[in-house]
Amino acid sequence: MDSNGKIVLITGCAKGGIGCRVVASDLAHRLSGIIDEPDGPADAEVIGIDVADDKSVELAVAEVLGRHGRIDVLVNNAGIGCTGPLAELNLDVVRRAWEVNALGQLRMVQAVAPSMISRRSGCIVNVGSIVGSVPTPWAGSYCASKAMVHAMSDSLRLELKPFGIHVIKVLPGAVKSNFGKADTEKVGLLQEWRLYGEFKEAIAERARASQGARATDASELARHVARKVLSRKPPRQIVFGHMTGLFAVLGLSSTLSDWFFARRFGLNKKLP
Repeated sequence: MDSNGKIVLITGCAKGGIGCRVVASDLAHRLSGIIDEPDGPADAEVIGIDVADDKSVELAVAEVLGRHGRIDVLVNNAGIGCTGPLAELNLDVVRRAWEVNALGQLRMVQAVAPSMISRRSGCIVNVGSIVGSVPTPWAGSYCASKAMVHAMSDSLRLELKPFGIHVIKVLPGAVKSNFGKADTEKVGLLQEWRLYGEFKEAIAERARASQGARATDASELARHVARKVLSRKPPRQIVFGHMTGLFAVLGLSSTLSDWFFARRFGLNKKLP
């Protein structure tokens, strides 16, 4: 890293690889992030952050600032799945997902923003999802948490603009990752579906939907996002990955999306 290199703090990953000094948070969940390159820099640092815990975030950000004096780019990438029918999904599971996926991002922003504001410089990258714009059945809570990320990012982009801080929201499509694998493995283990037992397999199918053979490789997404974020004119939004084109079409009509998702996830029939 040369003297002009950027300091990048990424939550929710264990490897860094975008050509800068990377400080990657490795959560207890050990979820892979969008920055997950096998040939990442040898001097990437790993620091523990639980984005759902105020004190953990405060101490971690203070440590990074103490080591490097600044944070040029914050990538809010930590997230967990939350699959199940909203009518009986355990509310503790919902709260945990929102604490990590939505409030966790805001918690990081509030911890990092003061130093960026004082320098009148910085970039905040909030990772949402295409399902935050076009929600699917069996994942309503997760979709809603990502919708909050989108709305929050749009507001922050304007609120932080006077201080010279860029805010970018990322809408990945289907991406192969340990995140998807973890969601697939835990679905159905948290609770049995009393009302939706007949849809158990369809719910499990939703959990693994993003991990199909054509899903985008996480390193491909990472390189694309890195190029955009580190460009001279960073965009407001980055949409990338498998199925983003399909979701763009589905977002044009609720009638079309209802028809598609009902057929895709076993909801095109009435129960006796």
